Amino acid sequence: MIVKHLSDLKGTDDEVYGEKGTWVSRRFLLKKDGMGFSFHETIIFAGTETYLWYKNHLEAVYCVGGEGEIEDLGTGKIHPIKDGTMYALNNHDKHYLRSKKDMRLICVFNPPLVGREDHDEDGAYPLLDE
Repeated sequence: MIVKHLSDLKGTDDEVYGEKGTWVSRRFLLKKDGMGFSFHETIIFAGTETYLWYKNHLEAVYCVGGEGEIEDLGTGKIHPIKDGTMYALNNHDKHYLRSKKDMRLICVFNPPLVGREDHDEDGAYPLLDE
């Protein structure tokens, strides 16, 4: 059984700040945990815009706080995000995340992340081994 609290992650290698300063990710479960997916709490900071394209991963996201929007660059459609909104990037969708108020997101990645990934020039996480 794996049991962790958010306070166990803060200030450790499992708390990763994005290079551009638009987000922080607290990584509860990683590839090394053997679950077949990784599980994160991510804060997208208010007033920011982040381009993302998870070409190597599928991601499902559930918003538990804050307010913002996601823009699907394939369709141009903009979807509001607030507490209770779920979105899934089932087609490796290129998108922008924009935050009006700090958004607290619960994220699941498949394949799982190993831990220290940050977005590359394409907005993607590289596919790493441990």
